[in-house]
Amino acid sequence: MTDLLYSEEEEALRAAVRDLLADHCDAPGVIARTESDAPHDLAAWKALADGMGLAGLLVPEEKGGQGATHREVAVVLEELGRAVAPVPYLTSAVVATEALLASDADDLLAELASGRKIGALAVALNVAPGGAYKVVRHEDGTLHGELTSVADAVVADVLLVPADDGGLYAVDAAEATVVPQVSLDLTRPLAIVRLDGAPGRLLGDAEPAVRRALRAGAGLLASEQLGLADWALTETVRYLKERKQFNRPVGGFQALKHRLAQLWLEVVNLRAAARNAADALANGESAEETALAVAVAQAYAAPVAVHAAEEALQLHAGIGMTWEHPIHLSLKRAKADSIAYGTAGAHRGAVAELVDLQAP
Repeated sequence: MTDLLYSEEEEALRAAVRDLLADHCDAPGVIARTESDAPHDLAAWKALADGMGLAGLLVPEEKGGQGATHREVAVVLEELGRAVAPVPYLTSAVVATEALLASDADDLLAELASGRKIGALAVALNVAPGGAYKVVRHEDGTLHGELTSVADAVVADVLLVPADDGGLYAVDAAEATVVPQVSLDLTRPLAIVRLDGAPGRLLGDAEPAVRRALRAGAGLLASEQLGLADWALTETVRYLKERKQFNRPVGGFQALKHRLAQLWLEVVNLRAAARNAADALANGESAEETALAVAVAQAYAAPVAVHAAEEALQLHAGIGMTWEHPIHLSLKRAKADSIAYGTAGAHRGAVAELVDLQAP
């Protein structure tokens, strides 16, 4: 039977990542970055990738990584979700890395694992694991076309681009024109990638690499959403214990207790679903079982994360509506995550298909 509880090593990893983020990603600093032209915290990324070696968790040791599993990555993403950390961890250390693991590019894999380079899969952030994605035109060894809504492309060193010949190509970001798009979540900005005769290095077949990358991205995104929801609940409970009205703590009112109890149940259920998805990805169960675990987690995660952030905003009352309070960061991330790697509706459809559940 699978044990979804956190191991001692995973809890130690959590504590180390939380300490690092407390030093690098405090809320005022993240808010200040979102209001600047450089939303990514590259110092925090360097500390995570270079200092702690976390960018290479999914990469085998013989290929320059740490040889860990998706379970450890899930713990890291929970903490990054709590802090709404503006680092390209999900996009580079998970999605781009998984695409490379399905390709023939050990040198590039080692560079991403060490944090020397940041990678981005040039597929729109909203594409579900089984969804259609846009490709560019391959002509005489060069690539031509435009791709939109590519997450963290503005900070990437290398872009992994699917082309119409069925290949996945590595393109030096300096050879592409990357134009920032207006993004709701400024901590994970989107961009348009334009290629006008950019040289590309063939890595392998795009289809299996993209599918593997998006499946891992969707499955582990649930852990980020869990961290975000858990932070929102914890902060709201803390605030309602301190805030007084009619000379008694607001948290003592029965109606608010009911709302918090309901939210706690949702977060606990999300933890089970997210852990199950991470464990399925880690233990290489059958492709169908893994796909089902990922779809179940994502069908549940988005509504819970959004609900938790909305409840936090409402229950913090006036202060929750201010730019100075970090709740707006969590709400924007939760809303953006709710369409990342497929909507909850798309994943419910995938669950129905996987278990042969016919619509009425």
